[in-house]
Amino acid sequence: MSEPEVKIIGGGLAGSEAAYFLLRHGACVTLYERRPLVDDHAHTTDQFGELVCSNSLKSKQLSNACGLLKEEMRQMDSLTMQAAAVAEVPSGNALSVDRDVFAGMITKTLESFPNFRVVREEVKTLPKTTAILATGPLTSESLLEELGQVIGQKNLSFFDASAPIIAKDSVDFSKAYFKSRFEQGDSAYLNCPFTKEEYNAFVTELVSAKKALVHEFDTHYFEGCLPIEVMAARGIETLRHGPLKPFGLSTPEHPHPYAVAQLRQDTKLGDYYNLVGFQTNLTFPEQQRVFHMIPGLENAKFIRYGLMHRNSYIDAPVALNENLTLQKMPNLYIAGQLSGVEGYVESAAMGILAAISCWRSLEGKPFIPVPKETVSGALVDYLLHADGAYFAPMNASWALFPNSHKETRDATIALALDKIKTYWKLIHE
Repeated sequence: MSEPEVKIIGGGLAGSEAAYFLLRHGACVTLYERRPLVDDHAHTTDQFGELVCSNSLKSKQLSNACGLLKEEMRQMDSLTMQAAAVAEVPSGNALSVDRDVFAGMITKTLESFPNFRVVREEVKTLPKTTAILATGPLTSESLLEELGQVIGQKNLSFFDASAPIIAKDSVDFSKAYFKSRFEQGDSAYLNCPFTKEEYNAFVTELVSAKKALVHEFDTHYFEGCLPIEVMAARGIETLRHGPLKPFGLSTPEHPHPYAVAQLRQDTKLGDYYNLVGFQTNLTFPEQQRVFHMIPGLENAKFIRYGLMHRNSYIDAPVALNENLTLQKMPNLYIAGQLSGVEGYVESAAMGILAAISCWRSLEGKPFIPVPKETVSGALVDYLLHADGAYFAPMNASWALFPNSHKETRDATIALALDKIKTYWKLIHE
């Protein structure tokens, strides 16, 4: 008997996780990736698992829902977590990585399997055989149109943006200093402190700066990742209580900064840093002009400018089965951000779960749902049962556990880890 074959469309985090699981379980995988044939104006390489918007995978702490999700993924032999361990760069309580090292390890690992094949072309129609669709938020118009026809309604979307990256050697260290907020065990972040006058001038110019054109008439942003100029327009003090908050960043030399712009290491060498929370849709010249007003960055050299792009996703509550297949195309599994989750880690987790469902089906075994007591399971439950009228992308959050409170959080964490270990054993029986 020949080994089962699966097509995976999209080589991002979800597609890479799905491929890794299936390859390790004996399936033959053909992964379709349109880069570098097609420029999506967001990615810069042809590697699998490339991170676009940020190099942070968010919190490492189990007391954070995303931190707990990471541990659940480690229990499921996640390739994302393996690559992150190798590519990690200092960033306090967050798990951040060197993007090139991270994507390089994922690519090398997948290409080491003899039952893995890569096709560098754009898939323009939905496959009729068993496949996992992991095209992410940048899914092509042709696939989105066909998905809409299958589901019976237009797909949903919001706008997302990435932050600029600058060269460390162009920073003025007579003004900037290293420190992690509230002493997180290292001094990983580069901090640029504002006086009140500098901050007010910066916000004024930021709000009035010229923005890049967005073709859609009604621009809909994801509230968890707003462009910094959109946040600034909500009020002069908004940024001081958001990405520029100074709390926990005092030093003897900088006892009372009025506001602080933070930069996070982006490479293992520490030669590049990204502006934390500075997702933006300003034109490139305006990014130069306005961000050079940040104290210490007056002569900053931009390695990459911030960019805005549309993130598309399906209306999961009306479209998905509990095994993550489309209701009207049970051969097609939906993985990653296209399913309606938001975030790197969440997307990767959905890739693992889609692959598990697909593999068990190929083996002729019944579907086993991931327990709702886990963050993984709670995310799937949200996708399936959210109020369709208000459905929006969801991050890992304690809001997914309405019966869990701070005083019972340890019990919630322990139960989740116990359930995911049991689930992992159960699917292999």
